[in-house]
This record gives sequence, structure tokens and C-alpha cells, in this order.
Amino acid sequence: MPELPEVETTKTSLLPLIGKTVTSVSVRQPQLRWKIPEDVNTLVGQKLVKLSRRSKYIIASFEQQSMLWHLGMSGSFRICNADEPLRKHDHFILHFKDIDLRYHDPRRFGCILWANEETEKNLISKLGPEPLSESFNAEYLADKLKTKKTAIKVSLMDNHIVVGVGNIYATESLFNLGIHPAQPANTLTHIQIEKLVIEIKRILKQAIELGGSTLRDYTNANGENGYFQQTLLAYGRAGEMCINCETTLENLKLGQRASVFCPQCQPLKIKMV
Repeated sequence: MPELPEVETTKTSLLPLIGKTVTSVSVRQPQLRWKIPEDVNTLVGQKLVKLSRRSKYIIASFEQQSMLWHLGMSGSFRICNADEPLRKHDHFILHFKDIDLRYHDPRRFGCILWANEETEKNLISKLGPEPLSESFNAEYLADKLKTKKTAIKVSLMDNHIVVGVGNIYATESLFNLGIHPAQPANTLTHIQIEKLVIEIKRILKQAIELGGSTLRDYTNANGENGYFQQTLLAYGRAGEMCINCETTLENLKLGQRASVFCPQCQPLKIKMV
């Protein structure tokens, strides 16, 4: 699943569309995670004026309306020439004067929705702070974790606590700090929490600079791969040697997600509660 760096990179790659006017809209498959609104043709004649991101949602602001776009498990946007052949899973297309913006999603878990009071209430309002914002700091995280008996990795991937720290980036941050992914969140020291906030911000910034992680089929809107996966030290390396101590990296499931760790460098200091 594309995580925050991939969504941020996608948003950035769409910036050349700002100022362009929608000439027509094509919906080839309306049923994604939720049905594409039937009135999307009201975008015709409107300029795209702004692109922003909240969590893993891209907010596309047009002159009169705004949309929420989510990549889901396998979604991607692509800017291409209007005469380029369509692909099988190109479900939603914004046509501009000389180019198309095509949303491609084989598994159809993404979404194309209006940004309105309903989606604000149901999808946005309960989200935690952005991890790269000043609101995400050690004091905030310590307060959120003080009663959490769940595994620290599960807590970091809870969008009510902080958004966008997905599996890859939580795994790497914990590995770099020597914290076991199953360590109960409320047992971390304040110093560990301070270091964790700093490391999460560092990892995410580095991933954005490298264009995100291309592990399967992720590309930005220009068809370019990300390169952060070349720096991965733990994620996806179960059964390989730890770069620090040469112990074999192990894998366990937490919150239905694979969690790779080094049993030597990341000892579980107390039993799970």
C-alpha cells in the first residue's frame, strides 16, 4: 500500500496540472472502495487551483469544488498524452486540453470522492496530526502512549494517534532505535519517545526526498519509481542478517502486518501485557 511518502511524492508530481482546465471526465469503472460520485462532470470547465495532502488523501481543489483522492492498496495516478492507449484498470480520467490524468487501480480499494462535510466528518476529522508537523512532538506522543498497552508498532500505525507512519517506516524507525516492535507502548521511556519522534521525521523526510518506496508497482504520476527501498535495513529482510550484529532477522505479525526485527538489537524487555 502506498504510504505517506508515496502519496506526498504523487501529489508533487501532479503539480504541473495546476492552472489547467478540465475539458471532460471519463468514468470507466465507478465502483472503487466507494462509488465515484455521479455528478463528477460538474468539474468540466473548472481549473485545478491547488493540491494538498492530509494523511494519505490528496485534496484536489478546483475553482468551485474539491475532491478527496486516495490510492488504496494498488492505486496510482498517471499524467499522459490524450492519445496514449488506455490500460485495463484505468478507472477515472480527467481530460485537459492536451493531456489526461488517469487513475489506475487493479484492486479498486482507492477512492475518488467530493471533499465536503460528510467526508470531513467520516474520513478526516478524527485523524491524528501529521508526523512532519510541529504538533507531532515528544510531549504529544508520550501523552497518547501513556495508557496504551498495545505494541508500539501498532500504536504508531494508528491514524488516530499520528497519520501516515505506515508499516515500512514504523519498522525502519524502530529498528534504527533498537526498540522491539511488540514492546508495549506505555513502557517506553521519555527519552525513547523523544528519539522515536526525531527518527520518524527523519525517515519520512528521507523517503520523500528519494521519491518514496517502489516495492511492487508504485510510480508517481510521471511513471517514475521511488528509491527509498534501496536503503531499507529491516523491512522485507526477514531471514537475512542484521547489518549491525549479523543475527538473523525475524518476523512476527502485529495488527495483521509483518514486523521484521533483530532479536539481538531489539530485545523485548518485558512480556506483552
